[in-house]
Amino acid sequence: MKIDKKLIKELKEYLDEFDLTEIEYQDGNKKIKVGKNITSGSTITAHKAGLTKSKEEESGTKIISPIIGTAYLAPEPGGKKFIEVGQKIKKGQTVMIVEAMKTMNHVPSTSDGEVKKILVQDGQAVEFGQVLVLLK
Repeated sequence: MKIDKKLIKELKEYLDEFDLTEIEYQDGNKKIKVGKNITSGSTITAHKAGLTKSKEEESGTKIISPIIGTAYLAPEPGGKKFIEVGQKIKKGQTVMIVEAMKTMNHVPSTSDGEVKKILVQDGQAVEFGQVLVLLK
């Protein structure tokens, strides 16, 4: 198998752009995983702190990120946010946008409910499967 250096460079750039520690790409039988070594104690502590959740945060319906990218809470800078805490929303309603490779991907609500907590900030890098919003 020939190593695709251009693809590896591109994946490395995504690591830096979205502040990730590793990224995996698969195309058919070809699978490439790129990661970086974290040696800074403060970075490791911050990463671990982000993984701990209280029981309150874990309860409720979770809306997760379908892709790796940058989360935006409004359709445009300075615009009205898609959702607010306490707002009742319907299944399929856009809760935010996740931008990946200059493509704006609308993230729909997976069910009806009331917004309990928005777990990301505008412009924050998010990972695939990361919980973005909790509903009551």
